[in-house]
Amino acid sequence: MIFSLSNLSPTPSLTTAYLPESKSKLPSASASEPSCPPEPLARRFKPSPQLNRWSRARTIRSGRKLERVVQLPGGEMDSSNSSPVSNNGNDGSELRLLSPSHESGSNGDDLTDLTAGKSIYMVSDGTGWTAEHSVNAALGQFDYCLVDRACPVNTHLFSGIDDVERLMEIVKQAAKEGALLVYTLADHSMAETARQACELWGVTSTDILGPITEAIASHLGVSPSGLPRWAPGRKNSLNEEYFRRIEAIEFTIKQDDGALPENLLKADIVLTGVSRTGKTPLSIYLSQKGYKVANVPIVMNVGLPRSLFEVDPEKVFALTINPVVLQTIRRARAKSLGFDDEIRSNYSEMDYVKEELEFASKIFLRNPIWPVIEVTGKAIEETAAVVLRLYHDRKNRCSMPRISKRY
Repeated sequence: MIFSLSNLSPTPSLTTAYLPESKSKLPSASASEPSCPPEPLARRFKPSPQLNRWSRARTIRSGRKLERVVQLPGGEMDSSNSSPVSNNGNDGSELRLLSPSHESGSNGDDLTDLTAGKSIYMVSDGTGWTAEHSVNAALGQFDYCLVDRACPVNTHLFSGIDDVERLMEIVKQAAKEGALLVYTLADHSMAETARQACELWGVTSTDILGPITEAIASHLGVSPSGLPRWAPGRKNSLNEEYFRRIEAIEFTIKQDDGALPENLLKADIVLTGVSRTGKTPLSIYLSQKGYKVANVPIVMNVGLPRSLFEVDPEKVFALTINPVVLQTIRRARAKSLGFDDEIRSNYSEMDYVKEELEFASKIFLRNPIWPVIEVTGKAIEETAAVVLRLYHDRKNRCSMPRISKRY
């Protein structure tokens, strides 16, 4: 059976039951009122599609509804089975409680024309980190057709959604836009409400958190709490791991670019390599995962700190890069810093780049325990994954490479 608001009984439905009484009981427009022909609209400046997308995204994320009522494929609005419901919001916009297949706007504009692509709504009762990163990981499989190519996508994150009424408004907006809705709702009743509402309004949806939570509950033989990770009612929301991560970030910032070499022995991971091999961004990324990281630059004819060779060699990771790529990065860096021609020639000319890489390679050969990691063409996340896999493999002496963690 196909559900729509036009064939529901007068009893409160899932979508209207959670609206305030003042909204759900407003009278519908009288069918006997004379219809007046629309007045011609004044000529206005038409913004670019990109500005429209930005404005629309800000409107959605602020919790307000779009002022335009759209017409989606499926026929005209049946006014006898629907009634307008005032938004009563700060912006005075109007939202109509209609089945998506019967909803139309006064101007007949198609909202999909404004988006220039399909939309994905991400709904979370917490920060939305899990939903956002899951969607981004999945979108990585479609990078051949995204952005200005065959299938552009707009994502919209709704975080802190902890009451049903706000959830209903988002589902209705997704129905209007024809968006995909993915959600991570720890409360089982909220997740079930989202599923039923999406089914009722014809919104394609995916529960990211539910299946894995149920599987773990079955595996452990206990029930989940149903509270978001950062909920006030949860114990240890600011636990030892959180403060350890903050401490690691502070340590890493202080140890950047060879500062305080006497503290290298306190580091969990030490990165070394020539200038512009990505040591600093990689260090900061790793520190956000709770690792104290120090990085030591290798500069030709400049001695390295003694503590680098006193630290446990299994904690040291050497970074190298293709000389052509390194020269390109250094030229851009020198230009942005305003180096004069003499300094620029020493820093970014190919002969000097190759000589400095060879100088670093000799140091790496004298310390064969240091793994040499090629960073050319790799994202920070990719290099970090290699570093952490080697770090944990050495630390735990596992027969199969893994990153282990105890909860």
